Amino acid sequence: MADAALRLQGLFEQLLGAPLPVRIRAWDGSQAGPPGAPTLVVRHRRALRRLLFKPGELGLARAWVAGDLDVEGDLYTALDLLAGLIWERGEDARTLTEALRDPEVRAAVRGLVKLAGWPLPPAPPREEVRRARGHLHTKRSDRRAISHHYDVGNDFYELVLGPSMVYSCAYWTAPESEGGTLEAAQRDKLELVSRKLDLRPGQRLLDVGCGWGSMAIHAAREHGVSVVGVTLSQEQAAYARKRVADEGLTDRVEIRVQDYRDVADGPYDAVSSIGMAEHVGAERYLEYAGDLFKLLKPGGRLLNHQIARRPQRDESAYSVDEFIDSYVFPDGELAPIGTTVTQLERAGFEVRDVESIREHYALTLRRWVANLESGWARAVQLTSPGRARVWRLYMAASALSFERNRIGVNQVLAVKTPDRGESGMPLRARTWN
Repeated sequence: MADAALRLQGLFEQLLGAPLPVRIRAWDGSQAGPPGAPTLVVRHRRALRRLLFKPGELGLARAWVAGDLDVEGDLYTALDLLAGLIWERGEDARTLTEALRDPEVRAAVRGLVKLAGWPLPPAPPREEVRRARGHLHTKRSDRRAISHHYDVGNDFYELVLGPSMVYSCAYWTAPESEGGTLEAAQRDKLELVSRKLDLRPGQRLLDVGCGWGSMAIHAAREHGVSVVGVTLSQEQAAYARKRVADEGLTDRVEIRVQDYRDVADGPYDAVSSIGMAEHVGAERYLEYAGDLFKLLKPGGRLLNHQIARRPQRDESAYSVDEFIDSYVFPDGELAPIGTTVTQLERAGFEVRDVESIREHYALTLRRWVANLESGWARAVQLTSPGRARVWRLYMAASALSFERNRIGVNQVLAVKTPDRGESGMPLRARTWN
């Protein structure tokens, strides 16, 4: 009798201690769960073996990336329904060791082992990061991490990001329902950054983590500044240099494959860091802030655009998201916005403005997911089925996290204010709006 789905539903509900809010369809064709809900498709019992070997997020991620686990129906709805049970159980949730003291939980685990079959465990998908031993956030380890994420093919990123080739939160002055487009929103974001930095002809701008050159090109073309953009990605740099040449801006824009810690040709009038600081890491953040402070002229401005997480009661208990760390941004870390502001101030900056644009990132990510889904066959061809599945899951889950205020994104404007106290800022804040 085909009953794997019903058995799975019962076992999962025992483990989670709550009704399962999605349907299940198992490898034997059986189904169970609430009618009309999104369906969690367990394509192979191998998915259970992955979960048993790595309980929690990493096991789920491996099953998803390998294609052993899928969702039919609206992915956002499925993730939202499952988030409270699996990913966001709170700081007071039972650990696995505590849960296994419960006889019913132990019985459920034994039931999963029986249903999963042997052997244990399956090999991780090839898209998972293979870690080298050593300290985090050395120049070498940062190069490896950046290469894993960004050197997957510029054609793939063109498909997902669209013509703007900007891989950070857009700024939606008009939502799509009112005629706004992703390209216009990204252009408006670059212009917002330029206005906050008060860019003027003849100035020098350092764009840290310059990506495919969009900010550097915008600043040079629209504001007449000279720009140095630095990235650790060879593929990004090659693409950005071609774009600069096509725009006729080689006399004003230089793209380097260089660690920001090695930039030594300051001073600059302004520094932009857009979606880069998440890669720095907590133990290096003060060094990062201090390096940028030294590279600025007195009165120079820094615009730091960075994702933030919610603070925890016990900050020492913070751990990096396993799925993101293993498949998306190796060694990436998020900090609360208060921590970021404090570190910038400790480095010597005067923080003059903090603007949250959290909802804008949710809109941006949903647009990227739509681009990926509409070009799915091409995305798989350009990368791999597993890589495309990684990007779809992480972008959809991130969109929900921004919408639900689980994470945020902020633009912090800071000034290297001279000792005499003349910041060069206008008396009225937000004159760039």
